[in-house]
Amino acid sequence: MKFAKNLSVLLAVIMAVSILLPFAASAQDVVISKEEMIALTPDWDGERFPDGRPKVPDAILERMKMVDIEEAWGAIHGEYKQNFEGGWEHTHIVPDGVLVGRALTATFVPSRPDVDKVLTEWGHADGHIGGRNSWPIDMLQNGDVYVANAYGSVLWGPIIGGNLGTAIFRNSQNGIVFDGTIRDLAQLQGIEGFYGYVRGWHPSWNQNNMLVEINHPTRIGSVCVMPGDVVLGRREGVCFIPPHLAEKVCENSERTRLRDQFGFLRIKQGIYTPGEIDQRWSKEMTKDHIEWLEENVDKLSVGKEQVLQTIERLKNPPQRRRPE
Repeated sequence: MKFAKNLSVLLAVIMAVSILLPFAASAQDVVISKEEMIALTPDWDGERFPDGRPKVPDAILERMKMVDIEEAWGAIHGEYKQNFEGGWEHTHIVPDGVLVGRALTATFVPSRPDVDKVLTEWGHADGHIGGRNSWPIDMLQNGDVYVANAYGSVLWGPIIGGNLGTAIFRNSQNGIVFDGTIRDLAQLQGIEGFYGYVRGWHPSWNQNNMLVEINHPTRIGSVCVMPGDVVLGRREGVCFIPPHLAEKVCENSERTRLRDQFGFLRIKQGIYTPGEIDQRWSKEMTKDHIEWLEENVDKLSVGKEQVLQTIERLKNPPQRRRPE
């Protein structure tokens, strides 16, 4: 009896240790663990980076560059109502500028020296080099967008300036969505291809903020952003698209774009009225659209494969399931 009792206690201790060990290990670093990353992105079944972050294919990112904000928002707002954030300042005024990439996230909070010291020691023990502000930047991959929550801090808040901006672009060849202020605007504007969404600028430098999380869920305005989300930034603001919906957004946009190109043309030609284009199309209008697509399959702003898929979908529309 005594042996059985001791054995049950031992097994309980082993089980408790096995449960707590992963959390103890991950608590020694500000970076999310691979296991946690995969657990928090369960709908993504494609390729991942070694750290578990979803890796939306480059081909999808290229197609995303043609997507309008309204199209992206419209495709996902039914499931993800909070996906758009506006009210940004821009480091570069580019009329046709677009920022597209995979999110690498970071979260800053007001500085507290005791916590700051411990987090720095933990990170150095885990292999990070230098100050914590540079750690997420060191992790950026080509095509990433650095998405950081600095809670809109201003005086003694700017974290990104000329040095870090240069490093961000060197590692990612891309830009930033930074919910805070920056400094060295003239230097950042000298980085060709660096496109930044920020809350403003201030000549001071960071003394008030400390990094507490890398690649955890973070908040950007009213949006919860996950590492691996596809960032779509245009002049009006930024959409954050869950990776498993990125291809759907592109497909919906391409169908809308082809429909709009046809509709605008026919309105200009006086063949249809705006009222006819804005309503459900008749069979004759749909037939006209299909014939137009077939005649211009190699001349449109959408790839040939996507045009052919649209033609097939129009000829054989998916059957809507009747409610039981």
